[in-house]
Amino acid sequence: MQGIDGPLLAMTGAGAAQAVAGLVAVGAFAARVRPPHGPMPPVTILKPVCGDEPLLEQAITSFCRQDYPCYQLVIGAQDPHDPALVVARRVRARFPACDIAIVVDRRLHGANRKVGNLMNMLPCAKHDVLVIADSDLHVRPDYLAQVVATLAQPGTGLVTTIGAGEPAAAGIASQIGAMHLSHVFLPSALIAVALGRQDCLGGTMALRRETLTRVGGLGVLVDHLADDNVLGALVRRAGLAVRIAPTLPVVTVQERTLGALWLHEQRWARTIRVLAPVAHAGTVMQYPLFWALLWVLLSGGALAAVLCFVCMWIVRASVSRGIDTALRPLRARPARPVPIWLLPVRDVLSVAQVAASFWDDVVVWRGQTMHADAGAARAFGGEEEGQGLCPWTKLGTSPQTPFV
Repeated sequence: MQGIDGPLLAMTGAGAAQAVAGLVAVGAFAARVRPPHGPMPPVTILKPVCGDEPLLEQAITSFCRQDYPCYQLVIGAQDPHDPALVVARRVRARFPACDIAIVVDRRLHGANRKVGNLMNMLPCAKHDVLVIADSDLHVRPDYLAQVVATLAQPGTGLVTTIGAGEPAAAGIASQIGAMHLSHVFLPSALIAVALGRQDCLGGTMALRRETLTRVGGLGVLVDHLADDNVLGALVRRAGLAVRIAPTLPVVTVQERTLGALWLHEQRWARTIRVLAPVAHAGTVMQYPLFWALLWVLLSGGALAAVLCFVCMWIVRASVSRGIDTALRPLRARPARPVPIWLLPVRDVLSVAQVAASFWDDVVVWRGQTMHADAGAARAFGGEEEGQGLCPWTKLGTSPQTPFV
């Protein structure tokens, strides 16, 4: 096909350039990690759980091994028969010296069950520094000290963390899911930070109790799918900064099938697309292997296209290995080697995810079907498109799968 070589080469080059820039950003992040210092006030960690996720016990255990003088761990679930509670009680028995409270409360409060769970847990929090941590996070012993030290920086209202992926199984699905977190999302987020953005990334949300009260409390988040990004936006509107702590939790990727991974990643893609459709569409430029492969197919296997594809594969593989090497000393769990042959699969799937996100607004979260919409953005007065890629998405109940 005539006239395709130039545009496809440009798209491929743009993706390669971003990959290299991401590696530089990761190196800069790793270089600034230092032993934490400063005051260590008492902290309450709020950890909502739902279901017996793979590696859940290891994840909770990592929070019981913090090198921190005084902290409380509150684990909460809404279903008294939730298997995660068995794991939580087992961990509490293993660590009798750790201040662990387990909360079981059926109240929902609103559509977002995670936030409703947190609302049930909050009255049990003893301390005024609150760290909300996802159930799938694995952290190093200095995690809490790094988060609190960052929160102590002047003008800081909210601290978050960025995570690397950890496949929970040996299958393709969990491996390419972890690959996306470690080698696409993580470096892209660090590039955004270098450009001055302040995004709440959700795995960790640490703030003072007075800040949470100032922005309206957890109740203002309970009807929003992207509660983390809404909280980050509210903190910024209060004139406080959102910062990333210099620590690297590892996030468990539990999906064992490509179908389950597709649904999970579509939830991310569609919520981002709702707020920032143009910026979201532009993310397809960061997948050079897709564009190089498309050039090979459309050109009928032209030599230049094939050579470009091979070169891009080498670039992506080198960058991925470079990211793993730079982050190895920071990870809470050792990284598994990148399966190089999966890199083109990952890029093709990522572009397909972006395209499919424009099909409709249905998302599936923990077995619940919801609709994302931009109504909350108007209710809050809106933000600039793409700031934080924060989807001000309001949960809607699907007529097919109502909340119960």
